[in-house]
Amino acid sequence: MGALDPEIIRRCCDLIREADGILIGAGAGLSADAGLDYTDTARFARLFPGMVKRGFRMQAELIGYTDWSPEVQWGYLATHVNEMRFKAPPHQVYGRLLDLVRNKDYFVMTSNVDGMFVKNGFEEERIFTPQGNYALMQCLKPCRNTTWPTKPVIDLILPKIDPETQEVTHPEVIPSCPNCGGPVFMNVRGGDWFVEEPYLEQADRFSDWVKRTRSRLLGLEIGAGFNTPGVIRWPMERVVHFHTDAHLIRVNPQWPQVPREITHKSVSFQCSAIKAITALWTAMGMGGYESD
Repeated sequence: MGALDPEIIRRCCDLIREADGILIGAGAGLSADAGLDYTDTARFARLFPGMVKRGFRMQAELIGYTDWSPEVQWGYLATHVNEMRFKAPPHQVYGRLLDLVRNKDYFVMTSNVDGMFVKNGFEEERIFTPQGNYALMQCLKPCRNTTWPTKPVIDLILPKIDPETQEVTHPEVIPSCPNCGGPVFMNVRGGDWFVEEPYLEQADRFSDWVKRTRSRLLGLEIGAGFNTPGVIRWPMERVVHFHTDAHLIRVNPQWPQVPREITHKSVSFQCSAIKAITALWTAMGMGGYESD
């Protein structure tokens, strides 16, 4: 994609410096640059040989998939969630993003359920995850609007997975609802069974933050495409459109376009998250150190 326009970088740096509040809107593209890419076929083949034998090529193909036995389902899910939520280390792309906003009044709205913002030092009280959280589990009925930790369940399953077939070898470790005994899943938005309760307080904090009076609001949207545009992309556009003194920086290698109504108050980078964030981080004079 070539070098980024220095004039655009300078303009964005000015927007960051002048902003009273920065709203980060993050989609899958940000975590993909941190190594959590649902379309990575090489990583999929390494982690899930049993699923490759069944004809699958990437994790994206298994989102919402239901045509499998509980043994295969949880053999895959335990490995998947462990890799995406618990084993993934902090990453430079998140650390540099935090450097850009750490001295600002910021808030994060993200569709990612991998916990990478908290893992990289963002304040948990400043994060809204409307799509849920892999670290929580719930009943699929649901019989109650409650959740419980995922990690103990995953840790129980992992030693009982056949590495060749991806199947759970001891069915007794397959999780069920502790209340009704029914099937369970991670607490992520996948249907009308989604338990919203863990995110109501987050939503209130987010709403209060947006409603505060501030003269200059900057929306920094990264990697939010059209798989679920109603979660991040369109809300970011609405905030910028209706706020009298707001601007949008959109980072997206495939869909950098913005609606004509906010073109005059928007800047786009048609590139990866790491390329745009690093360019801004360097131009802001942060290249001499790394985040903790």
